[in-house]
Amino acid sequence: MVDDSCLVSSEAGSSYNMIKTETQGRVAVITLNRPKALNALCSELFYEINDALARFDGDSSIGAVVLTGSERAFAAGADIKEMKDTEFIGNYKSNFLGHWAEQISKMRKPIIAAVNGYALGGGCELAMMCDIIYAGEKAIFGQPEINLGTIPGAGGTQRLTHAVGKSKAMEMILTGSVNLDAQEAKTYGLVSAVFPPEKLVEEAIKTAGKIANKGAVSVQMAKEAVNQAYELSLSSGLHFERRLFQATFATKDQKEGMSAFAEKRKPNFAHE
Repeated sequence: MVDDSCLVSSEAGSSYNMIKTETQGRVAVITLNRPKALNALCSELFYEINDALARFDGDSSIGAVVLTGSERAFAAGADIKEMKDTEFIGNYKSNFLGHWAEQISKMRKPIIAAVNGYALGGGCELAMMCDIIYAGEKAIFGQPEINLGTIPGAGGTQRLTHAVGKSKAMEMILTGSVNLDAQEAKTYGLVSAVFPPEKLVEEAIKTAGKIANKGAVSVQMAKEAVNQAYELSLSSGLHFERRLFQATFATKDQKEGMSAFAEKRKPNFAHE
């Protein structure tokens, strides 16, 4: 967690103060942009992330999103000045931190986190909210909240345990000092792949582009089915998957994809 003000100047021509957005083909890229604060997370930053995600989720020309920071820090934690003097009643009534995952959890399109440098506390939690995590070779993942007299509040105790197992999650969260480097994170299954820092975003965009050019309906159904594996029993999950599989036969993309396979040509998906 980083102690810094939640104010930065707006870049010329940008509609956001704390993030940058761009598109490359069918891929949208959101870059956290609080360099002096090592991309410390605060409410205004998350409002901007949520707004950008909602915009891209509703844009039919976008098929996937890459979320990244700088080479030094993906996000080094939450903004302590914003939260240090808050009280329980106010936090409870406002559902403090609840909006952090508001749009990410509703996002139909896949999100790839491209993590360079520090992903600590809320930064680690933000990465874990995404569907795929790619890491730069110098990435560091950790949950140090216990050192501040508190605990993770945006999914750290839940998503980290699912990703790395109970024992390692307990060690990381209870000590606040045991972190995972990129290779360790890959070994534990927290991240999918590790790349040189300068190649990380490029590789994330490449994978996002590959996903974005598949049939959009099937991609969104597949994402929904995988996420339900965390919520349902095996029998219920298998039933849910089978119903979505059967539903794909009502789409133009299923007809095109199977016809293209039979005819030994590349499919031309209509995303319908």
